[in-house]
Amino acid sequence: MKIAVLGTGPVGQQVSAKLAELSHEVTIGTQDVGAAMARTEPDTFGNPPFPQWREQHPGIAVGTLAEAAASAELVVNATNGAASIDALEMAGEQNLAGKVLIDIANPLDFSQDMPPSLLVSNTDSLGEQIQRRFPDTKVVKALNTVNAYLMVDPKQLAGGDHTMFVSGNDVDAKTQVVTLLESFGWSDVIDLGDISTARGTEMYLSLWVRIYTLGSPMFNLKIVR
Repeated sequence: MKIAVLGTGPVGQQVSAKLAELSHEVTIGTQDVGAAMARTEPDTFGNPPFPQWREQHPGIAVGTLAEAAASAELVVNATNGAASIDALEMAGEQNLAGKVLIDIANPLDFSQDMPPSLLVSNTDSLGEQIQRRFPDTKVVKALNTVNAYLMVDPKQLAGGDHTMFVSGNDVDAKTQVVTLLESFGWSDVIDLGDISTARGTEMYLSLWVRIYTLGSPMFNLKIVR
């Protein structure tokens, strides 16, 4: 499958690499290809600059947000949640129409430093905002409740015996996303319902960051039922 991953940060890199490993045709999208390829400093988390990662993954194409989305059958939003709407507008509404969009982003507000608060909560969510802004796109919220490493390899923790969630209005789109998650190694995926249920998984991030400050980010929920 031709898949666009929008965002060249740690999440975009991990997801792109896994998709390529699974033999998908992947293009990673960025606002400015030249600027991305000119980076020489590690990112905020100390990861190597993007060109170094790109050199290690020559089979993954790099393009603008619009180029990546236009050529894709499925799109992954791995951009900064505060800028996701703007980034998706750059990708082009016409390039997203009719396609499944997996929204991994969280609406975290770092303006007051750590721990971050949420830019939207309770009565709305980033997933819903994206769906409203791009009504012809099939938005499915998923993977936003774990760190980038567990997203693509859940068996690193408890042998994979923990839970992932999906939210979205389109049943067929969610089925397609669940199949993709299963290819990553997820065996317990709960369909929470329509896109409004993304409020719950996004607001969980307030707890997630508190747990993270106590130690390793390698943790997740297991829903026992």
